[in-house]
Amino acid sequence: MLETITQINSAINNFVWGPIMLALLVGTGVFLTFRTGWVQVRWFGYIMKNTIGSLFTKKQSSDGSNLTPFQAVTTALAGTVGTGNIAGVTGAIFIGGPGAVFWMWISAFFGMCTKYSEIALAMKFRNTDADGVHKGGPMYYIENGLGKNWKFLAILFAVLGGLASFGIGNIAQSSEIAGALNGLFGLDPLVSGILLTVVVAIVVIGGVKRIGQVTSLLVPFMAIFYILAGLIVIVLRITEIPAAFAAIFTSAFSFEAVGGGVFGYAIMVAMKNGFARGVFSNEAGLGSAPIAHAASSSQEPCDQAIWGVFEVFIDTIVICTITSLAVLLSGFELGADALASYASKGAAAVAAFNSILPGELGGTIIQISLVFFALSTILSWSYYGERCWGYLSNENKTFVLAYKVIFVLFCIVGATGSGQLMWDISDTLNGAMAIPNLVALLLLSGVVASTTKSYFGNRK
Repeated sequence: MLETITQINSAINNFVWGPIMLALLVGTGVFLTFRTGWVQVRWFGYIMKNTIGSLFTKKQSSDGSNLTPFQAVTTALAGTVGTGNIAGVTGAIFIGGPGAVFWMWISAFFGMCTKYSEIALAMKFRNTDADGVHKGGPMYYIENGLGKNWKFLAILFAVLGGLASFGIGNIAQSSEIAGALNGLFGLDPLVSGILLTVVVAIVVIGGVKRIGQVTSLLVPFMAIFYILAGLIVIVLRITEIPAAFAAIFTSAFSFEAVGGGVFGYAIMVAMKNGFARGVFSNEAGLGSAPIAHAASSSQEPCDQAIWGVFEVFIDTIVICTITSLAVLLSGFELGADALASYASKGAAAVAAFNSILPGELGGTIIQISLVFFALSTILSWSYYGERCWGYLSNENKTFVLAYKVIFVLFCIVGATGSGQLMWDISDTLNGAMAIPNLVALLLLSGVVASTTKSYFGNRK
């Protein structure tokens, strides 16, 4: 049975992450970049000043029913910054070579505009219920923006997103948490799963407000912790940095295969792994993060949308690059066979950090980071799934509560299940849910362009 599931998933995965899907993902970002006048380049200074910079100059406020703009972005970042930033990136480099990092950057550059556009649409076409609670995301901007004739696309996204919440949002993360806790404290995966279930239940049952409150504290801490640790690793091998960057750029266009792979396919392998891991980590184009941003109390679509540019920047350009450099600076042999010698991708990252930092310090840092990254992702994806199933059930409270209970229990499934298969299934659902969202982004690109022109035109 397990072998059959693996074969079916592999066939679907080869399609959703094949050349057509990669072209659609990156191509949509390129198209939106031109339509918005290169917003992530021309207005980068303004965006940084009015996102991360605003935290030191402006007081964040909520209308009571919804999240503050900062809570909305930390909830989205909690779902964005996950195990993909450590384990996923490590796997991408081992299989795709140093060149995968370059294509990850390319994915992020255009992904900044993709996520900006998603959030702008989510804010513009969100619904507000009788209690004043904002609800939005791709299913809402598909139905409200494209019209009732496109509702089938909204339903498709909600189904895929609802299912993905169990995969990318829970099982893959729970698996990494169990592995990290086993390495830190020798905990049995079942015990880790039960403890995780209790923690997640306490937060998830409290709804989006409690999730926002927790992530607004958790995300800044975990990001700063990992970035500082990564900078120490880089400083310790500072003389080897030029060679690492040279390997990234030369390998990105090299026909020499990594780890004894098939000659001539190296560029495609590097691109596939780079794009796939870039999207898996920053989620630009998936349509997940806009669900959290739509819950913001902000009234101006682009005020919230510019946080999407910052989100992708900090996730991929900063955090993923730190992981990439640590792996490259370790000097480890790369290739699929080399990766297979480790228990998991996370274990490979632990070994890389341990090779640079004294004693077992590197492994401890990675394992602690994995726990926090994965936990925050689970919390955010519980809300993404809640919104998807809420949309499908016409906001049936009993149905939504049943989803929450099942989602929480899936923490045990992920903690005790097969790690590799969980990653593979997550990859498939990841790619599949992007398809209806990207179609909607292309069809609504004119709305994004006009909204952007009006917003930034008033700020010249």
